Amino acid sequence: MYSFILVVHIILAILIIALVLVQQGKGAEAGASFGGGGAATVFGASGAGNFLTRLTAIFTALFFVTSLTLAIFAKKQTADAYSLKTVQTTSAPATPISPETSSNAPKTTE
Repeated sequence: MYSFILVVHIILAILIIALVLVQQGKGAEAGASFGGGGAATVFGASGAGNFLTRLTAIFTALFFVTSLTLAIFAKKQTADAYSLKTVQTTSAPATPISPETSSNAPKTTE
């Protein structure tokens, strides 16, 4: 899931960059770059600007959501890595060693 969201995040970043670079500035007229035939374009006279602006806003909102999701995943990974839940201790019951079975005990003769 993390890898899928990361790939979507990167694709959204590239699309946002491309859309921002394609859009004209506020001072530039559409007729200056397209030869004056603004009404004969695919989106209409001012439709391309509105379409690209809305598409950029949608991609930016999705980018924001993927950013938050990746941050939540990163926090969960960090919390899991530093929590004490991951440390597993195996505690065996302590059995006292009798002096007869100890290797350091002196040998007794009876």
